[in-house]
Amino acid sequence: MPISRFLSSSSKYRPRQALNLLQRLGPSKRVQSSNLSKSTRQNHGKLDGRLVEQVQVEPRVPRSYAIPAAILGFAGLAAFVHYNDERRAVPKGQGSDRGNVKGPTIGGPFTLINTEDKAVTGKDFLGNWVLLYFGYTSSPDVGPEQLKVMAKAINTLESKANLKVLPVFVTLDPQRDNPSHLRAYLKEFEPRIVGLTGSVGAIRQMAQEYRVYFRKIEEEGEDYLVESSHDMYLINPNMEVVRCFGVEYNAEELSEAIQKELKRTSA
Repeated sequence: MPISRFLSSSSKYRPRQALNLLQRLGPSKRVQSSNLSKSTRQNHGKLDGRLVEQVQVEPRVPRSYAIPAAILGFAGLAAFVHYNDERRAVPKGQGSDRGNVKGPTIGGPFTLINTEDKAVTGKDFLGNWVLLYFGYTSSPDVGPEQLKVMAKAINTLESKANLKVLPVFVTLDPQRDNPSHLRAYLKEFEPRIVGLTGSVGAIRQMAQEYRVYFRKIEEEGEDYLVESSHDMYLINPNMEVVRCFGVEYNAEELSEAIQKELKRTSA
């Protein structure tokens, strides 16, 4: 029976009771059915009138919260992936700790191609001290300057301290730096520099192992620059990274730091 009819037909229903009923039937509840049942006469012989209502409250999640929740979930996943990736990279400008690197915390196996178009792995460098640098031949300023520092430092070590360190250059731009191009470029700085290139996947994997940050910038078709961390790595004869050097080292400072490290290790 509609509530309006019940209120008009029931002489015993007071205004306060009507107000309570309307409050119970507010917009937050869905009334499935409402009826008035008259029971049989009670023990005292009086007619008992009750309003029997069946109310089902359904919790509702506003749609306005559903989309932001999905976005937050995706953002959290992206942040987790990004955090994992950054743990393996050295952000530009921060570099690595210039002190000693204790244990093989960075570095790993690799297979690349040298300037003679032959496969080279990390095992080929066992038994040698290696000075490793990641760059690319199209670098307009920092790359060439770092190669000059590298070449002068290893020549100083050999001429003044009779210490031999093998210079190795790994390109971060394998699409443009093929073996022949890399060979011609490195000869302009120091013929003894070992140049390595390879597939995009192989270069990226090695960069991740050595925690080298790099990315393409200012792309205009096939013309672009490569932003990178520009660190050099001193690797012992067991192919373990023992020291990192940033762009703040000049050739003299680099050769002195390497000499100290070699003497400390051999002592």
